Amino acid sequence: MKTHYLLVALSLFITTQVQSQTDYFYSPEARFDERIPTPEAYLGYPIGSMHTRHDAIVGYMRELARKSDRAVLDTIGKTYENRLLVVLKVTSPENHTNLEGIRKAHLKLVDAIPGNDALADQKPIVMLGYNVHGNEPSSSEAAMLTAYYYVAGLHNEVTKALEEAVLLIDPTFNPDGRDRHTTWVNSYKGDPLVSDPMDAEHNEQWPRGRTNHYWYDLNRDWLPLAHVESKARIDYYHQWYPNVVTDFHEMGTNSTYFFEPTKPYGSENPVVPRENYDGLNNLFAQYFHKALDGIGSLYFTKEVFDNSYPGYGSTYPDIHGGLGLVFEQASSRGHLQDSRMGKVSFSFTIKNHLTSSIATVNAAVGEKSTLLDHMSNYFSSAKREGQQAGGGWVFGDQADDGRNQAFVDLLLRHRIKTYALDQDVSVNGTQYLKSKAFYVPNDQLQYRMVRTMFEKVTNFYDSIFYDASAWTAALSYNMPYGRYSGKPPVGNELTRADLVSQYKAVPHSDYAYLIEWNEYYAPKALNYLLTNGLYVNTAFKTFSIDTHDGPMDFGYGTLLIPVGRQEVTAEEVNQIVNEATKLAGIQAYATKTGYSTKGIDLGSGNFETIRGPKALMVIGDGTSSYEAGEVWHLLDEKVGMPITKIQSDDLRRAIGQGNYNTLVLVSGNYNSLGEETLEGVKQWIRNGGTLITIRRATEWAISSGLIKTNEEKETPKAETTERLDYVTARDVRGATAIGGSMYQTDLDISHPLGFGYTRRDLPVYRNHDHFMTPSDNAFSTVVQYTENPLLGGYVSHENLEKIGGTASLKVSSLGRGNVILFGDNPNFRGMWYGTNKLFLNAFFFGNLID
Repeated sequence: MKTHYLLVALSLFITTQVQSQTDYFYSPEARFDERIPTPEAYLGYPIGSMHTRHDAIVGYMRELARKSDRAVLDTIGKTYENRLLVVLKVTSPENHTNLEGIRKAHLKLVDAIPGNDALADQKPIVMLGYNVHGNEPSSSEAAMLTAYYYVAGLHNEVTKALEEAVLLIDPTFNPDGRDRHTTWVNSYKGDPLVSDPMDAEHNEQWPRGRTNHYWYDLNRDWLPLAHVESKARIDYYHQWYPNVVTDFHEMGTNSTYFFEPTKPYGSENPVVPRENYDGLNNLFAQYFHKALDGIGSLYFTKEVFDNSYPGYGSTYPDIHGGLGLVFEQASSRGHLQDSRMGKVSFSFTIKNHLTSSIATVNAAVGEKSTLLDHMSNYFSSAKREGQQAGGGWVFGDQADDGRNQAFVDLLLRHRIKTYALDQDVSVNGTQYLKSKAFYVPNDQLQYRMVRTMFEKVTNFYDSIFYDASAWTAALSYNMPYGRYSGKPPVGNELTRADLVSQYKAVPHSDYAYLIEWNEYYAPKALNYLLTNGLYVNTAFKTFSIDTHDGPMDFGYGTLLIPVGRQEVTAEEVNQIVNEATKLAGIQAYATKTGYSTKGIDLGSGNFETIRGPKALMVIGDGTSSYEAGEVWHLLDEKVGMPITKIQSDDLRRAIGQGNYNTLVLVSGNYNSLGEETLEGVKQWIRNGGTLITIRRATEWAISSGLIKTNEEKETPKAETTERLDYVTARDVRGATAIGGSMYQTDLDISHPLGFGYTRRDLPVYRNHDHFMTPSDNAFSTVVQYTENPLLGGYVSHENLEKIGGTASLKVSSLGRGNVILFGDNPNFRGMWYGTNKLFLNAFFFGNLID
């Protein structure tokens, strides 16, 4: 009897605990299985009272899967910092027994198979994705509450949803950034809470938690796939093709709440059918506003935010037959913060995102047939449009297998059908060789993604862009390509397994080895050679010579490894050269002679010895964490080269040590360096240092007098004198901004910074309004905009005229050193394979420029 009373008391205690957890966050009608632990019970603190670390979030998801037959936890990958990427699959126990069958049946919608009429038997797939920006943390807390709601819920709304749908709950898109932010706010949390916006809790230190390990914005990476988190997520995405995908964010504390629709027409992606925007968005908005009205939350729609860039988590699903949904919540940026309309609590921000999560599932279940019809029609119409367009796209760079393979890999990861040519093809005067070129047909289900990769768009409904207005991937890879009518001669469809290393062991030579610099991964091989103590020269002129593979032509920048001048044996040189080229996936060529059949000989003074870079980069407050992360990621992942990252306060001491020969300044405000440090940098350059500046850092180098240069063009202003209504101010100003577009430039391929390029035309990305004049030195403007340079994206006519003929990259000498001035960012978002080599040339050859 005592045992019975004890169990009853324990049950009442548990029920009370569950009730205290659910009163604030859930509706009164909600009922829960007492056997399933609440987030509070598992974590040991109420949701909203602390910021939860990612390992605890994963632990809770794992506990739900352990306790319930409604949930299964998938591990889909790991971050750079070794945190798990997980997805909790939630549906009814009956559906779980046939989950693979449900998935395969769902994929028939994507395959656009004729006669696939059994839509009533299919389940909508709902991917609830959270926390892509690590310091917008409320959504991961909401993810735990959402998971609990559907795993433990006993009321009809939950049981019906689980019978009708499959939920894929991804609690944290960006675990590394989240934990960086979580550690900060929990460390500065006061008791009592401090709501003053000036408090340290609400003001993270650089680089802040928004970005991943390499300081990238993962909500721009769904298209480039530069990072492990995105690659894992896209692979998982294409296993399911969800009908609905959520993308939860936070915005300024003084705002309210945003849900879609976004701004009509001007903010929409050009390849997405109108029914997505006019139909689905408005349909789902009815569920969202009713749910938020029910809890008294203010909100807005149809303003500010956009869905144009295909690399957003809320746009990518739209281009795959689903509905991507962005939500924005006014942020507490900590646990409690003052706003113009009172205090914003962390718990309140969590509740709003939880409410939208539940409303999303309700909408998906309520509009099930509409969603399934939309996906089926989407891929059918895409296939039909591709067939009507006819033909396809031929592409390939005969001088660079690494960049070819990287681009093919990107296409295949996005499930774009791609074929290798089995005969040579000529398009618009460009020859595409069968062993170096590929074909993408328009007649395929992913036709709209094909358009995204290859089409250039220059006509727009609006002139205001939240982000980039151009994203043609083929241009960012500097990939020769052309529209091909008809069907060219192709072999089998490619898979990622076909992307194999081009490395072949090079035979022994007692004389020299040669490596072509035009290969994308040649810098990786060079770095390995230098790190292992070999002397390496680079060619300043072209030549032809006999190799173990027969007579060959070699271009500017070719690497020469002379055997007899090394401090190791010939056998060791051969081993190191083979290790370097195998690491880079490229070939080396052995030669037994220094006598060329054309051009310079190997002993010519037109070969210069390469100095191994010992690089510094200034980071910290006032600098762009995005650009710094792009440099860091490029050197880590593509070259394997370390770079020392220092705060600006340490710059003078660092360059005074004499240990570094290369300094990188990304966009930032360097006025705080002071005269002594500035003079120290000048002297360091005079002594042979190479300074590399990017975008705003280039502006600073010019304006600060660090270098002598001719007068710069003025930044354009809106040319209007008539009186205008205040409400139009944002549009008028926005029309004069250069928010992210692509341009044609002319590259001097004989300049050391142009080594490895085989064509003078080079696309660049521009998202700034600084206009750099060409150098007074006729040989120092390396990259210059053509007179009518626009390739893709929006730019005003006035700005386009000002851009034409300006410099994108130039060099200024100072003493024995050089300042290399990048007007544009050559490493933008990890996607600009086409301009990366300019930057790496600056590292390896910057000191060789006369």
